[in-house]
Amino acid sequence: MLFRAFPSIPGAGPNDPGGPLYVPLFDQGGGRHDNPDHYGVLYLSRAPASPVAEKLRDYRGRGLADTDLFDEGSRLVLARIDDDALTDLIDLDDPANLVARGLRPSAVATRQRKPTRRMALGLYEEGVTGFEWWSTIEASWINVTLFADRVTERLSVVGDPEPLTLDHPAVREAAEAVGVLLE
Repeated sequence: MLFRAFPSIPGAGPNDPGGPLYVPLFDQGGGRHDNPDHYGVLYLSRAPASPVAEKLRDYRGRGLADTDLFDEGSRLVLARIDDDALTDLIDLDDPANLVARGLRPSAVATRQRKPTRRMALGLYEEGVTGFEWWSTIEASWINVTLFADRVTERLSVVGDPEPLTLDHPAVREAAEAVGVLLE
């Protein structure tokens, strides 16, 4: 099971703007694995708190109010996405996969975007659908980067996305991990 935090638009279909599988190419370019001239990226995680923590990290050392759980006027939600049909993800936590590609762990998890984008483009050019790697916030959280053009038809959303509130367990765990005070 994969999890994605995103600003939801009520009534949006899974692939529509504001839907769980929608990739806003116009908004990509600043992310760790973004190469919008080549592909769109879905950033997900196997841990529900991880994508929430990515949204909260800018609030580190400050208080978080319920109104901060909105983006572009839409409530942030947490979607559950069934990834059973994805059997070909590259596990970058496996040393054999790193060695086979001449990668070092420090190049996979660096905050410097140039090497991580180059690595992602290389994996895309290999023809893979995506890859797993450890979160830079908490190494036990496994994040997943998927190349949208290769996967969206094989993914299905499980249930309705859950609105993120200050009481949501993923928000509480994420806030603790990144040092955010809940108001």
